[in-house]
Amino acid sequence: MTVSLENLRRCHIAVDLGAARTRVFVKGAGLVVDEPSAAAVNTRTGALIAVGQFAEQMTGRTPGYIRVVRPVSGGTVVDIEMCQRMLRHLLGEKLRRTLRRKPRLRAAACTPHDADPLAQRAAVETMVGLGARRVELVDTLIAAAVGCGLPVERPEATMILVCGAATTQVAVLSLGSIVTAERIPVGGEAIDHAIVQHLRHQHELMLPSQSVRPLQLALSGNGLTPQGPESTEIHGRDVATGLARSVQVDTAAVRDAIHTPLTAVLDGIGKVLRDCPPDLVADLADRGIMMVGGSALLPGLDQMLVNATGMPVHIAERPDVCAVLGLGAMLEGKIQPLVLDPLAG
Repeated sequence: MTVSLENLRRCHIAVDLGAARTRVFVKGAGLVVDEPSAAAVNTRTGALIAVGQFAEQMTGRTPGYIRVVRPVSGGTVVDIEMCQRMLRHLLGEKLRRTLRRKPRLRAAACTPHDADPLAQRAAVETMVGLGARRVELVDTLIAAAVGCGLPVERPEATMILVCGAATTQVAVLSLGSIVTAERIPVGGEAIDHAIVQHLRHQHELMLPSQSVRPLQLALSGNGLTPQGPESTEIHGRDVATGLARSVQVDTAAVRDAIHTPLTAVLDGIGKVLRDCPPDLVADLADRGIMMVGGSALLPGLDQMLVNATGMPVHIAERPDVCAVLGLGAMLEGKIQPLVLDPLAG
C-alpha cells in the first residue's frame, strides 16, 4: 500500500468528499452519512439554511437571497470554511460530541489521483477544522479497489474505473500500488450537460436541472441500449415562449449525445493500457475492468466499454459507496498487508 495501514488503523473517522455526495464512515458505527455535497446559504446574514438532500432539492428553486453552494468540486475542496460547516451539520450534534471525547482524533480522507499539494492541503485543513489532530490521505483509486473487493495486494493486475460526477479516474493496480493511472475531466455532470444541450438544440426544450437524473433512470430499463423503447415523453420549458411543453424524444439520439463525452473516457483507458507492462495487460484480458462510482450505473455504459475494449466489464455491488467502504475496511484492520519473507542467505 502507498499509505501505511498501521496509521490508518489508528484513525477513528473516514471521509469521502465527492463532487456529488459526501460520505462519512465512523469506526464501530459504519457508514453514518451519505448526503449530496450541497449547502444552502442566506447571502444577507451568512446563515446556513440547509445541507445535504434538502439543499439539493432547493437547487434552482430559491429566491434571490438564498444561494445553493457546492464546496467540493471534482473531489477537491474549493471552499474550506463552507465544507467544514456542511460536514458539522451532516454529522449531527450527537456524533460530534462522541468524536470530541477522543483526545487525539485521527481522520482519513480520499483524494483524487495526482491531486496537487493545494488540493491535499485543503482536504487536511477541512478535517483539522472538525477537530482531527492527524489526517491520513488515501488515493481514491486504492480505496475504491479495496471497497469493491479487488485483490489489490496480490502480484496480479486489477483495473478499476472510478466514474465520478466531475472526473473519471482509471488505473491498473498491482501489489497494493498504482502501476499506471489517468484522470479524465469527464464525469456524470458532463453526461447530464450533453443531455441538456441535446434537448435544447434538437427540441428547443429547457430541462430543469433536477430532471436530468430522473430522465436517465426513466430510460434505464434498457432505454439507452438498442433494445430499449424507441421514444419517451419529456417535460420541460419551451426556449422561445417560456411555457411548459412536452416532447417525444428519440432514445437513440439521446444515446448518441451521451456517448460523445464518453469518447474521452475510452481514450483514457487506451492510454493506461498502452503505458501498462504487457504481463499485466495479459492478466486484464481475463479479469477485465471493475466499474465503481455513482456514474457507473449509467445504463449502457458497461456495454459500450465492452464493445470498445473487448475486455469483460463488471459493475461493483454498491458502486457509489466503494471508496468510503474501502477506507472503512482499512480503518477496522480488515486488510492485511502482503508480507514478503526475506530470502535466507
